[in-house]
Amino acid sequence: MKNRIWLLALLIFAWACSGEKTTESTVPEVVVKPYPKFNADSAYTYVEKQVSFGPRVPGTAGHQATKDWLISKFEGFGWGVQTQDFQAKTYDGLTWDLSNIIASYNPGATKRILLAAHWDTRRIADKDTQDIDQPIDGANDGGSGVGVLLEIARSVSAQELKPDVGIDIILFDGEDDGEPDHASMRNNSQIWWCLGSQYWSKNKHAPNYSAYYGILVDMVGAKGARFFREGYSRKYASGILKKVWDNAAQVGHSAFFINRDAPEITDDHAFVNEYGQIPMIDIIEFSPDLGFSRYHHTHMDNMELIDRRSLQAVGETVLFTVYQE
Repeated sequence: MKNRIWLLALLIFAWACSGEKTTESTVPEVVVKPYPKFNADSAYTYVEKQVSFGPRVPGTAGHQATKDWLISKFEGFGWGVQTQDFQAKTYDGLTWDLSNIIASYNPGATKRILLAAHWDTRRIADKDTQDIDQPIDGANDGGSGVGVLLEIARSVSAQELKPDVGIDIILFDGEDDGEPDHASMRNNSQIWWCLGSQYWSKNKHAPNYSAYYGILVDMVGAKGARFFREGYSRKYASGILKKVWDNAAQVGHSAFFINRDAPEITDDHAFVNEYGQIPMIDIIEFSPDLGFSRYHHTHMDNMELIDRRSLQAVGETVLFTVYQE
């Protein structure tokens, strides 16, 4: 009797071990597609070049010179380039000539990923304590996002390793000219921020254009930058948000991409989601505790603020994400 009990126990143990091994063997492995290197030095140089043109305020020589340079860079990478030229009213009654710059890779691909930033800069430093009526350099607020996307475009073109999807990069104009909070007479007849994305979302550059999803990068190059899960991103594109934050952890940048929720921000992605009907997230430095950083809309937003490590974290995460599709 004791021998039978011992044999039964042995059989049960063997079955349990066998079952455990079977369970482990059925867990699918995560297959990571290869992706090219993101060069933070190159992205930094692209930010620096934009700043060298001076503030990119619509209607200025710096704005026009930057536009010409951006178009030439994308064309030099072999991407198809077009501009979407339009006029828009500002909060104080000006009429501005604006241009959204659209660069496309692999235009024949039906599955497309939309990447975006804004390329204009603010004409006033309304959060500063001096030279408030002077435009800012916008090294981070505008320049960093553009620098990251230029490096992604260069990287895709320069290496034999290509993504399996089409990519559209849109640089929105007129994003950063909203009415100051302290204005004595506020004009609330419409939203004065994000003029370029508002226009594009209602007048797309190609008939029936759509994308699988979109990623907006804004203020992504500052020293010590941290990126939280912004409110509209959670509302409209929670699955994409999780994917990108998970990818950031996978490539070693979880210290930058924080798993905490932040409030909604009126940024270009809000209009791409609402009017353009494309799920888009916003990678932006905005803390749930402190809001925007102290450099925001001040003259501190210059090249001294820019850190290659922040550019690397965002650029590599976005590049990795695109290549996994």
